[in-house]
Formats: sequence, structure tokens, C-alpha cells
Amino acid sequence: MKTSLTVAALGAMVALGGCKADPPGAMETRVVVAAKHSLFVHNKSEKNPLPDTPETVAAGKEAFGHYCAACHGIDGQNTGVPFADRMSPPVPSLASADVQRYTDGQLKWVIDYGLWPSGMPGSKGMLSDEEIWSIVRYTRHLPPAGSAGEPEMYSH
Repeated sequence: MKTSLTVAALGAMVALGGCKADPPGAMETRVVVAAKHSLFVHNKSEKNPLPDTPETVAAGKEAFGHYCAACHGIDGQNTGVPFADRMSPPVPSLASADVQRYTDGQLKWVIDYGLWPSGMPGSKGMLSDEEIWSIVRYTRHLPPAGSAGEPEMYSH
């Protein structure tokens, strides 16, 4: 638990380093989204080996809470994350059509390697393949925005 909080705090500090005073403009956002899409050709056909079961989704939710919620919120939709819209590009809602249209293999690749120049760090070597695949399962079953509360580190 202590290690998870440390990792989350470090992730938040890295993410805050990418913050800026004004939200990115439409052109900046379009350029980054186009760059992401060209990168996502990697692992497009890789299939998630974990079954789509409530147990796998629950394991993914737990791993997501430890490693991803600092930037994406507990619900994957940035709820309670004070800097999400100030990142360049903004932290995407994982429930958005833009994210949900990626294959499971593409999402795993992003979690493994991160996205440069965004604030998304890679986690290869920090998370097991099983943890990553379970996180991918969780992103396919996100709760409604705001229904899961906010990350504890931002609660006042």
C-alpha cells in the first residue's frame, strides 16, 4: 500500500510537470491525437488473454486504483483530478470514444510504453502483464463519471 501511494504521488508529480496555465488549443489537441493514432498501430491485433469476468474487472479496478487513478480518477474519467484539463494534451477520459475504439492490444501497448510527449508514463517492468491486462478489462467496464468518488490524495 505504501509503495502504491509512493508510485501514485510520483506519477502525480510527473503529471503536474506537464501542466500549463491555459488548456491546450484545438490545433494542439488535434496534432497530439493524430500522433497517438499513428503510434497505436503497435499491438493492434494482440488479444487480451484474461477472461472478461467480474473477478478480472475487479482485479483491474484495484490495480487501476493503485497505478492510474492519480491522473485518470478512480472512474477513469478524471473525476477529482485537479490538473487533468491543464495537461498538454489534457488527460483523456478513458470512457471517451477516442480511447474506447482502441483494441485491447493497443491499450496494453500504451500502458506498457506510455505516450510521449503527453504525461502518460510507461509502466513496463513496474506492472506485470496480468495487472496490465486486468486494467485494460477495467477500462472496458468503467463506472459512470463521478460515481466512484475522487482519488484520496485530492480529497480535502
